[in-house]
Amino acid sequence: MSGLIVEGIDLDALNYTIKVPYNGTIMTGGDSRNADLNIFYDAGDIAWMITATALVLLMIPGVGFFYSGLARRKSALSLIWLSIMATAVVSFQWFFWGFSLAFSHTAGKFIGDLENIGFRNVLAAPSVGSTKIPDLLFAVYQGMFAAITVALAVGAVAERGRMLPCVVFMFVWSTLIYDPIACWTWNSSGWVFKMGGLDFAGGTPVHISSGSAALAYSIMLGKRRGHGTHELNYRPHNVTHIVIGTVFLWVGWFGFNAGSALAANMRAVMAAVVTNLAACVGGITWCVLDYRLERKWSTVGFCSGVVAGLVAITPGSGFVPAWAAVIYGVVGAAGANYATKLKFVLGIDDALDIFAEHAIGGFIGNILTAFFAADYIAHLDGFSEIPGGWLNHHWVQLGYQLADSVSGGAYSFGGTCLILFIMNLIPGLSLRATEEAEILGIDDAEIGEFAYDYVELTREVLNDTSDAESKYSGSHPHNDLNVHEKSHDSANVGRDLPIESH
Repeated sequence: MSGLIVEGIDLDALNYTIKVPYNGTIMTGGDSRNADLNIFYDAGDIAWMITATALVLLMIPGVGFFYSGLARRKSALSLIWLSIMATAVVSFQWFFWGFSLAFSHTAGKFIGDLENIGFRNVLAAPSVGSTKIPDLLFAVYQGMFAAITVALAVGAVAERGRMLPCVVFMFVWSTLIYDPIACWTWNSSGWVFKMGGLDFAGGTPVHISSGSAALAYSIMLGKRRGHGTHELNYRPHNVTHIVIGTVFLWVGWFGFNAGSALAANMRAVMAAVVTNLAACVGGITWCVLDYRLERKWSTVGFCSGVVAGLVAITPGSGFVPAWAAVIYGVVGAAGANYATKLKFVLGIDDALDIFAEHAIGGFIGNILTAFFAADYIAHLDGFSEIPGGWLNHHWVQLGYQLADSVSGGAYSFGGTCLILFIMNLIPGLSLRATEEAEILGIDDAEIGEFAYDYVELTREVLNDTSDAESKYSGSHPHNDLNVHEKSHDSANVGRDLPIESH
């Protein structure tokens, strides 16, 4: 019998794969030796989600460069090291049991089980997140979310934390804090999901949890040497690093937010639109707020505002119309800008303002989603249905968003304090670097490598100077700790203003 003929071509005779509904046979989705497991999914969805996974991975070194530029040069490399180490440690943790604890098909209200430990049976069955993509693709995509969340949080060790305890913390925190919050937010069995909380791409699991953890880490570590004195009144040592980090984040955030549609569809397109718009408006807002105080068009301020806008729009990116992104950008950046003053009120040395940018920014984004979420935006993917927020006269959504935000922040803060308290009691896992290490710089003391060659050049100058001085004084200046301090800090004088000025 003749097939469908279009312009003289028999379409039924063409060699292409016909997509069929998933038949629900076995946990892996089927036996790949006897069946084509690709027939359950659109190739376009698969291609987009692999691309989105790579984009989120790109964000992680972006975090490292952003943090590195804000710090002093003698600890710049350690912050880049921590971001890429977070990728490695958390990716293994995610493979080992993190994915199973967050997204197993048989999860409870608060955490999953070990059904998928070691990616057991994680293959071609439709994922918990969406039937549009298979378990294995969803697993690697969500693994990048877990990694960047940890990378955001561990920036709190800046300039005074030891590396080994921080690496141990990455694994433990992912297991005890991130995985449960991800489960209750995004797994269809989770209590926030069942309640009706709206969090498209990580307002609570990523930003509120990492910001709250960073605040707890800052408290448990204590203040940096010289905190509250002119010694820490430095400007970010490398604004170019901050710009590069911001660009990596900005580009990668398209995979972060638009990828959370978990398919190539109109909802992903709208998420991309509002993501970019909120970033632009956020950058302008922060820059203008800084200008009113200093009469300078701050590059660091603009970059901080871009990140604040991106953070704020994250939970609402798949729920709100394009015009709402302007409000997210303005309110998110302004809120984070003023929140940088909280650490002075609380007397906490949050060196990189992670709590202000991410916890406060994420909280603002969650609350704004209660107001601007719209049912017709969510349904752009063709199947999602939500009651919406206040735009749809769904007033109780504000209560859901508050419950989600407060519970996630409190759990992350309290749990992080407990984890760090216990770790600090274990021999070899003390959190704080020694005073000498802090003076030398974490790069020198903990890594033995440097972001720049200034250290080696300084040593050469000191050696030449000390040889000459020792002829007259009979002493060697390298025996004096103060000389190390001066040699490593002198290059920062007049170059290095903490974010607190914002």
